[in-house]
Amino acid sequence: MSTYFYLLIFLIWELSTTINIKEPRWDQSTFMGRAKHFFTVTDPRNVLLTNEQLTHAHNIITDYRKGVVSPGLTEDELWRAKYIFDSAFHPDTGEKMILIGRMSAQVPMNMTITGCMMTFYKTTPAVLLWQWINQSFNAIVNYTNRSGDAPITVNQLGTAYVSATTGAVVTALGLNALTKHISPLIGRFVPFAAVAAANCINIPLMRQRELKHGIPITDENDNRLGESTKAAQQAISQVVVSRILMASPGMAIPPFLMNHLEKKAFLKKFPWMSAPIQVSLVGFCLVFATPLCCALFPQKSSMSVSRLEPELQEKIRANHPGVERVYFNKGL
Repeated sequence: MSTYFYLLIFLIWELSTTINIKEPRWDQSTFMGRAKHFFTVTDPRNVLLTNEQLTHAHNIITDYRKGVVSPGLTEDELWRAKYIFDSAFHPDTGEKMILIGRMSAQVPMNMTITGCMMTFYKTTPAVLLWQWINQSFNAIVNYTNRSGDAPITVNQLGTAYVSATTGAVVTALGLNALTKHISPLIGRFVPFAAVAAANCINIPLMRQRELKHGIPITDENDNRLGESTKAAQQAISQVVVSRILMASPGMAIPPFLMNHLEKKAFLKKFPWMSAPIQVSLVGFCLVFATPLCCALFPQKSSMSVSRLEPELQEKIRANHPGVERVYFNKGL
């Protein structure tokens, strides 16, 4: 009797359609809530998901937003589908993001590139090669994770890419020249300085259209109120800070360890192991640094109406008198 009873309950039970999947599962007003969210979004295992799995998650989320619940779907399965969806599809455009540009690819890609930059930094050809590879990757990431739904031109992409690559290479070569006569340990930090300089160039240039024309801002109910350049400035500055801090542990801790290990007999006997060890150390740091630094600022950022452009303030106060705060996607 009980078996039939539970079967009947299973058949008639249906997941509620009132779960708010527009927002993350955890409270985004707290750092811990944002950290849990980004540990899920940046999970490197998401890179291994097949197109079929991505399509299945996309269909579940799209149907749920229309009020259609897949038969037998549980709440945990719904949230899992949401995070698969969020990891692969742009929040503003809805388009499937380039694989290596997704945040879930940050750890495997950055650990390889950063590890090699920090291993092969002593010669000019090596600096040129790895800074070029790094900035090529950064250009893809910055474009993929831009805020807003406005297109960026090929000319803008090219300008950002060339400027950031040039800035990184010049910084790296200049610092390499300055550190030739001082401690080798300090020389190991040259790649980090180059990466920090390049982030300050690459991200604003890659998102220059946002700085010029603004990014979409909404009220707390997601009603679009206009586009704001002030919001774009705040969003981009927060991304630059989080990206530099994201790179810091992986580029600051391994140099000390490698400087110590290279004096030991093991690496003197097997010098080819230096690169794999460095890549592994960077990877370990990035597994934690990537989600924690993404969590420094809310993804759905906000600012007071009084900080917006004067003409936009007037428009909002005239058409939406009760709105005191606006919200926007800061990008990643």
